[in-house]
Amino acid sequence: MIDPRADVHPSAEIDPSATVGPFSVIGPNVRIGADTWVGPHVVIQGPTEIGRENRIYQFASVGEAPQDRSYRGEPTRLVIGDRNLIRESATLSRGTEKGRGETVIGHDNMIMAYVHIAHDCVIGNHITFANAASLAGHVEVQDHCTLGGFTLVHQFCRVGTHAFTSMGAALNRDMPPYCLASGNYARLIGINKVGLRRKGFSEDSINALYRTFVEVLRGRGDRKARMEALLAETEIPEVRILLEFIQASQRGVLRAGRD
Repeated sequence: MIDPRADVHPSAEIDPSATVGPFSVIGPNVRIGADTWVGPHVVIQGPTEIGRENRIYQFASVGEAPQDRSYRGEPTRLVIGDRNLIRESATLSRGTEKGRGETVIGHDNMIMAYVHIAHDCVIGNHITFANAASLAGHVEVQDHCTLGGFTLVHQFCRVGTHAFTSMGAALNRDMPPYCLASGNYARLIGINKVGLRRKGFSEDSINALYRTFVEVLRGRGDRKARMEALLAETEIPEVRILLEFIQASQRGVLRAGRD
């Protein structure tokens, strides 16, 4: 299943059911799992581990050295899970020694053309990165997020589960779960109601999230006291996730704008 025109290093481990297309380069210390398809003109450098049933399209650069001035050739790595779609010209970097030492990408993600995932990022599952969305180093993106085209995320930011950004959003702070954000710099504009309904969330949960958004993120006064009071009384898991994410933020969360 390896095209004879591909350049595969002898130390690369490729499952017999995987496919490598013509003119692709597979470097040393690369492992490719079962039924993964690597198209033509792809470059994969190691140490990189790629799981099962991924599809990697032409001109993608996977596992290349991090774009970090401190990097001096340390054997950091990239770990990719299963069933990810990595489209044309996407760039996925390895980690750095001063960071986690690895970049981690989970399962069932759609990574569209020209997306950049920098060193030491941690990516969850079922995430959509639209064209040219870019993550700086040390970013965490939690499950079921959608990052619109040309979204930019600053170093060390977190994006909470089920969050949604509009085209061209620039995130310089943490983005709370279940929220919508837009603009440069981005502002929170509400709860991701459409996305949550599509995922099967109840109207009670969505309405409770919206009330929490208004009270905590748009309200004035002592935010900490408001969050503690809501945590003490709420029985809705999604509200607790939202509030605990805000409490744990090190960079602060995006400011709320208008609906």
